[in-house]
Amino acid sequence: MRVPPLDLARVHAGMENELKEAAARVISSGRYVSGDENAALERTLAEMHEGQHAVAVNSGTDALLLGLMAAGVGPEHEVITTPFTFFATVECILALGAKPVFVDIDPESFCLNPELLERVFTLKSRVVIPVHLYGHPCDMQRIVELAGQESGVMVFEDSAQAIGAKTGGGTVGTFGDMAALSFYPTKNVGALGDAGAFVTRYDNLVEAVRMLRNHGQSARYQHDTRGINSRMDELQAAFLNIKLKHVRKWNEGRRALAARYDELLADMPGVITPPVKPGCEHTYHQYTIRVPNRDEVQRRLNEAGIGAMVHYPTPLHLCKALSHLGHAEGSFPEAERAAREVLCLPIFPGLTADEQAQVVTALRKIMEKTL
Repeated sequence: MRVPPLDLARVHAGMENELKEAAARVISSGRYVSGDENAALERTLAEMHEGQHAVAVNSGTDALLLGLMAAGVGPEHEVITTPFTFFATVECILALGAKPVFVDIDPESFCLNPELLERVFTLKSRVVIPVHLYGHPCDMQRIVELAGQESGVMVFEDSAQAIGAKTGGGTVGTFGDMAALSFYPTKNVGALGDAGAFVTRYDNLVEAVRMLRNHGQSARYQHDTRGINSRMDELQAAFLNIKLKHVRKWNEGRRALAARYDELLADMPGVITPPVKPGCEHTYHQYTIRVPNRDEVQRRLNEAGIGAMVHYPTPLHLCKALSHLGHAEGSFPEAERAAREVLCLPIFPGLTADEQAQVVTALRKIMEKTL
């Protein structure tokens, strides 16, 4: 029996009719972009994020890009973030001509290490982007505190992998000045295609993003600034209005699956399970272990039918697209070590105890041979 890394058919089990009805409702409405479904989604997301404003956009990447545009980021600025994340985080910085500045990660949470943050602030610093990687919250209290000591520096949470995660009694996406959400199908809450959202407490930022996502229009054919086309399809909004009802249940289920993995892997030599920082609620978008000889372990697991995956095998500062920054191996040692060691085991709503046991049994046999 094969165990996939993710089975979206199982995730959607039991809601197929509701999703089909939503699609039929949108088709019959004749309104396919930025209609009532979008408005309902934005209200739900605002409520989930403690009454802030939410703007539905085409993707999580666009949410990041639009937020940086609204913050006035340009070629004269530096944007601080982690080198251990998906390329989209830094891609948006590059798109605006700004300079990415990296801070190494905390080796336990895989998130930006706030204790290294102070040393990289300059007069050009404009935004800090902490990434709640794999669903583990960053130390937002400390990051906001440090950024607040710098003039004009904003905090922009990349919450693409952590919708519903909590830290310090608050929901991620509510600590910084703004946040970006992704509903890519593989996320812990996914659409049936690309979709994303921008969240903020500030009226001026939400109005700026609303205008920027629609070609910079303040009114029809009134282009006040240069924007982009990043409106969300009504179909995706309709699907998300159904799926967001399940986010708490799904996150709780992922935590239960993670707890079972923790128990099954507790005595396995060579395997480091993902710790959770005190006061944090992880979404376990990924259940990420560390192992030596990672590539060999992954290869053997895949051969055994286990869908183990690596996110992310190359830290951003070593990517060809960022070679102009002049970083070399050793620049960010914790990010580089994580990139060599991380391995994501299957985790998704509907994963069974028998499948988890199969994953662990296969991993144990492999570890006994590779250590």
